[in-house]
Amino acid sequence: MRTSGPGSSGPGRRPGPGVPGHRPRTSGFTLIELLVVIAIIAISVGVVSLALRDRGASRLDQDGERLAVLLEMARAEARAAGSTVLWVPGVRPGGDGSQFRFVGLPAAQALPTHWLDPDTRAVVVGAGSVRLGPDAILPPQRIELQLGAYRLQIASDGLGPFTAEPAAALP
Repeated sequence: MRTSGPGSSGPGRRPGPGVPGHRPRTSGFTLIELLVVIAIIAISVGVVSLALRDRGASRLDQDGERLAVLLEMARAEARAAGSTVLWVPGVRPGGDGSQFRFVGLPAAQALPTHWLDPDTRAVVVGAGSVRLGPDAILPPQRIELQLGAYRLQIASDGLGPFTAEPAAALP
């Protein structure tokens, strides 16, 4: 008497569980699955490392963008009033502790005189101050800001606005 249907046993068929010669399928990951996971982890680490900037570079970028806006405000005021306005970096001896100042603005147009980070230093490249008016066309001017190991430049070609480059580490 037959115990199984036609074609269910014989050569070419694998033995089922509990039959001698049966090997259970081993569990695990294929090489492709492992490579996909490693690629996802590598991309995630790259994105996170780019998103995390050094605090000093971020503070210097903020100071640079703020100074560029302040310079444009003072430049517009100088042109509107027809007066010469200068931006002078550095602490005034015996003064109020300001870290930079705008010379020539009316007292009613007082602008900030301190950096966001007190360790920020500024140098006007090729001069002692930046001229902001009253002329519409000014000579090219450049300011270099430094905070710790980072440097940033704010520049204008004389026609366009002052712009800040992203902070870069000193060589």
